[in-house]
Amino acid sequence: MKPRRFWRDVLWSLVWPRKRQRTAATASGAVLIALAFGLGIAAYNSASNILFIALSILLASLIFSGVLSWLNLSRVSWTMDVEPPFRAGKETAVGLELRNAKGFVPTYALWFEFAAVAVQTGEPARPESTITGKGIDWRAALAKVSETEAIGKAHLRDRLDSGGAARLEWRFTPARRGVLRIELRGVGSLFPFGFLKKLTGTDQKREVIVWPAPGEYRRLAAGEARRPSGDQVLKQAGSGGDLLALRRYEQGDSHRLIPWKASARTGKLLVRKVAAESTEAYSMWLRTDAEMWPRPEQFELFVSFAATLAEDLFRAGRLHEAAIDGDPGLPVRGIADLEAFLDRLAEIGPCASGSRETRLSAGGAGRRSLLTFAPDGLHGVAAYADGIKAAAA
Repeated sequence: MKPRRFWRDVLWSLVWPRKRQRTAATASGAVLIALAFGLGIAAYNSASNILFIALSILLASLIFSGVLSWLNLSRVSWTMDVEPPFRAGKETAVGLELRNAKGFVPTYALWFEFAAVAVQTGEPARPESTITGKGIDWRAALAKVSETEAIGKAHLRDRLDSGGAARLEWRFTPARRGVLRIELRGVGSLFPFGFLKKLTGTDQKREVIVWPAPGEYRRLAAGEARRPSGDQVLKQAGSGGDLLALRRYEQGDSHRLIPWKASARTGKLLVRKVAAESTEAYSMWLRTDAEMWPRPEQFELFVSFAATLAEDLFRAGRLHEAAIDGDPGLPVRGIADLEAFLDRLAEIGPCASGSRETRLSAGGAGRRSLLTFAPDGLHGVAAYADGIKAAAA
């Protein structure tokens, strides 16, 4: 019963393929089909056995090509491997894990069609007619589409043996920050003769967050951090010598801060939390008022500047917390807190009525400067530490 059912399923799948599977003739395949029609007409009119033999060979090659194309994709599985974070303007890779579960037949010459589509997080745009519109800049419209969607292919250039596995990569560069949906749209093959093109659709997709692009800025001497007087020490994580506490190890922490004996006693990897000596911490506050940032390109520069400055301050151990508009301040104690802040920066946009009051925490040991941002001319952005211009981009 099993062999009979197997061959019945095989023949039925060739006649009626599964959903999202299609087979199309290539240019050479179309020529072969046209030639077969010509030979068939000539064979029936002339009753020539040689022409009938040639016609049967052409039709057999087409059928054999279709069977091998189906067998080439049979029992091949694929899984996307996406490893965020992504950065705008930085090349990144999307991995694809392949596995051939066939018993003895290898797989050849597959390609995988990928797409990265920007996901709209705000309100949908107002529909506009492109048929009756006048004065439309078509080049700008096409450039905008290319910024929100990237399309590419990854090719299997080597043979994938039966029971074997392989890994492919599709590399692309996200154009803008925000939420990006990575899609594996289809799998195709021209195997074996190139007469037929076999296409199989997939439903694999994954949404990832694209962080703002790193930007360049210049520091100003007038805005350098003022050092605490005397023996004052900031009680936050840093590179000083005063031990504050022990905490769990997080990705990005320095291995020099690991107390190996204490970690061995507890069975968990710990990190020494020491005080940052003779440095000044910052509390970062971002205002996204639409009237404050009327130009989209200036707002994007502002977000990129804030993200870059936050990373630099964190590496120096001088970023205490960060807040956006009227939201509560997010304490930045480790790499996970910084990544959460960058995730929020990836999705913010100009708001109609931003809060004019900060909800950052006050007090604590040491001095904390409030770092704010404002437009600097028509195109620039400036960062102010307690009202003093500290940096500009």
